[in-house]
Amino acid sequence: MTGNQPQDGDLREFVAAAEDAGRRLDVFLAEHMPDWSRSQLQQMVRSGLVKIDGQPVTKSGTKLGAGARVSILAKHEPLHAFAEDLPLNIIYEDEDLAVVDKAAGMAVHIGVGTKAGTLVNALLFHLGGGLSSVAGEMRPGIVHRLDKMTSGLIVVAKNDAAHRALADQFRARTVHKHYQTLVHGRVEAEQGKIEAAVGRDPVKRARMKVDGIAPREAVTLYRVLRRFHHFTLVDAEPQTGRTHQIRIHFAYLHHPVVGDRMYGAPGKVRIGAQERETLDRNFLHAARIEFAHPRTGEPMNFSSPPPPRLAAFLELLEQHDR
Repeated sequence: MTGNQPQDGDLREFVAAAEDAGRRLDVFLAEHMPDWSRSQLQQMVRSGLVKIDGQPVTKSGTKLGAGARVSILAKHEPLHAFAEDLPLNIIYEDEDLAVVDKAAGMAVHIGVGTKAGTLVNALLFHLGGGLSSVAGEMRPGIVHRLDKMTSGLIVVAKNDAAHRALADQFRARTVHKHYQTLVHGRVEAEQGKIEAAVGRDPVKRARMKVDGIAPREAVTLYRVLRRFHHFTLVDAEPQTGRTHQIRIHFAYLHHPVVGDRMYGAPGKVRIGAQERETLDRNFLHAARIEFAHPRTGEPMNFSSPPPPRLAAFLELLEQHDR
């Protein structure tokens, strides 16, 4: 729950549940404040801005007891997007839009805990600031998102008219996005539809969950592309745009995305007779996008092959399947 809000910060209060007993203070705070990085939260602890049952604490590793009341005076710093010279793969550009093939590991826009190295920062540098303003100062040009550890295609608006026209297409579900994802286990049906509402996880607030807090409709279509001994390569087409939707839906079917340890994927995988470390990213790639040009209405269709790390992983699986 949120308490009063002093002028010099945002006072927040949380109560540790029974399952939080023995948990580190910084881990507990990170789960309840997903918009803040763990390092930022640790700094606030060291600065005396965190109290447990009214007593200041300065050690991030302090273990919590069940029922402990944790308060934190979260001090925000002003955030502004700025131009940054970063590698960027723009595969299409005209006066209204750009289509970018985003690398895994790059956040789409700045936020609390993410001040540099984002797609928006790179766009401001490469496009000279020519981006729509509809989404605000921190997210110029951004009509839709990709998770930080998801690679692939994202459409960017260069003016407000294009932004609004593209946003209308997303709302009308006439934009078709196809993702390639490798999941654990054998997906039995050759194709199907996953319909399971998604909301915030009530315990781990950085995550989402089927039927979590304030769930919203979520629909994903899928078809199997390739089967391996212990994995299935799938084409997934989300009909809705919920946070982490594809990852949550396949985890819900007990087929978590390879590399996605947040949603239950194992840390090691068995390939042939060997067990090895899993990927250091999610095997989720935005491989194709189709939409109408916001000015002309012309059909636009773009595709992106899996990046080298994912392609090499598939090749390894194929070698052990021969």
